[in-house]
Amino acid sequence: MNAAVVLVTWSDVNEPTNPTPASDRTPHEIEETEARDHTEAAADPADEPRGQKKSAYPWYVEIPVVVVLTLVVVAIMQLFVGRIYLIPSQSMEPTLHGCEGCTGDRIAVDKLTYRFSDPKPGDVVVFKGTESWNAQFTTHRSGNAAIRGLQNLGSYVGLVAPDENTLVKRIIATGGQTIECQAGDPGVMVDGKKVDDSFIQQPPTYPIDERTGSVECGGAFFGPITVPAGNIFVMGDNRTNSADSRYHLGDQFQGTIPEENIRGKVQAIILPISRIGLVDDPDIQN
Repeated sequence: MNAAVVLVTWSDVNEPTNPTPASDRTPHEIEETEARDHTEAAADPADEPRGQKKSAYPWYVEIPVVVVLTLVVVAIMQLFVGRIYLIPSQSMEPTLHGCEGCTGDRIAVDKLTYRFSDPKPGDVVVFKGTESWNAQFTTHRSGNAAIRGLQNLGSYVGLVAPDENTLVKRIIATGGQTIECQAGDPGVMVDGKKVDDSFIQQPPTYPIDERTGSVECGGAFFGPITVPAGNIFVMGDNRTNSADSRYHLGDQFQGTIPEENIRGKVQAIILPISRIGLVDDPDIQN
């Protein structure tokens, strides 16, 4: 009895109450019935494949809309969430690789972290240079207004570099702290204590004149300097090959960088593939 229920088919429930036996139908009637069944099945919208719904707009309208929306999303991400930067120099070796004419590291810079917390010693940051840092900076923007406008637009979506002198260094001291390195010091000192330097380039890239500096200082003696409130003192991990805060001590900020100039915290290396990984931010003062 159960088998009879299971074997009820679509054609069973749609046949007339008193169907004409197939044996009593003429060949012409059989052909008409089969043709009608085939037409009804083809017209049944339930049998149409899913995903075949016709678009309301032609492709030449949809594609530009998708492209524009994608660029808008990317621009918002670049402005508020994060951005990709290329390392062009060796000043942060061995942490970050870069040099003229070679494939430098591409780094992911997070713009959200410092919206919710303060920069801390040990963080690797990308920042905009102050006036004294920008002395050697030359713009790569075109003199043609139209092309320059396209370049500026491209920078919002990450296709063109920003038109500013952005640099990458490690924070060594923050506002209110005193930093120095004098003859006889075991390393760079912040508030009288040696900071961790296990991540720096060793041996030094360039020789150091021991009359004016030391290996422990990573170059020339300097300080003491009290970092202004709201500023940071930065140094490159390649101490003898980095024009960092130590080289701008005579400017209005004593070589320090206002926190408002920070563009973000370096979180990871994303290219080349062989270099992919997170960038360490050790607590260098403890």
